[in-house]
Amino acid sequence: MASASSLIISSTIPLSSSSKWVSIPMSFYLNNNCCNRFSFRKTTSTVSVNPLRPTSRNPKTLVVKAAEYKFPDPIPEFAEAETEKFKSHLIEKLSKKDVFEDSVDEVVEVCTEIFAKFMHEEYGGPGTLMVDPFWEMADTINQGELPGGPQAARAAVKWAQDHVDNDWKEWNGN
Repeated sequence: MASASSLIISSTIPLSSSSKWVSIPMSFYLNNNCCNRFSFRKTTSTVSVNPLRPTSRNPKTLVVKAAEYKFPDPIPEFAEAETEKFKSHLIEKLSKKDVFEDSVDEVVEVCTEIFAKFMHEEYGGPGTLMVDPFWEMADTINQGELPGGPQAARAAVKWAQDHVDNDWKEWNGN
C-alpha cells in the first residue's frame, strides 16, 4: 500500500551574475511504493533550480532555462566599430594569400556585408556569436564563383571568435 506524505524542497537560482542566491520553496507529494522507488508529483509553484547544478537529467529542463534568458539588443555603434575592425583585419589577412589573386576586395566586401548585417541584427553580447553568417560567407563567395570561400570564412570566424566577445566586454565596461 502506498503512503503519501508532503515534502518541501528548496532550491536556489541566481537572479543575475551579481545577485545573491534566493530560495524558492516547492511542494511535492512523495510516494513510496513497495519496491522502494519514489515518484514525485509537483503540486505547487514553479520549479527553479541552480543552472550550474541541474537536478534533472532531462535536457528539456536546460533548454527551457536557456530559452528564458533575454539577450541584450544589438548596439549599432558597436556593430559599426566592430565591422570596421573586421574589414581591416580581413583585408590584411587575405591579401597575404595567393588563393584570392585579384579578388581580395570582392571577397572582403562579401564577408563584411554579411558580418555587418549579423552584428546589426543578431549579435547581443557574449553567447550570441553564431556560425551561420560564416557559413553564409563561404556559400556566397562560392556561388559568386570567387576564389577561396572556405579560407575567407575560416579567417573571418577565427577573428570573430578571438575578438568580438572581448570587444563587447570592453565596449560595455565589463
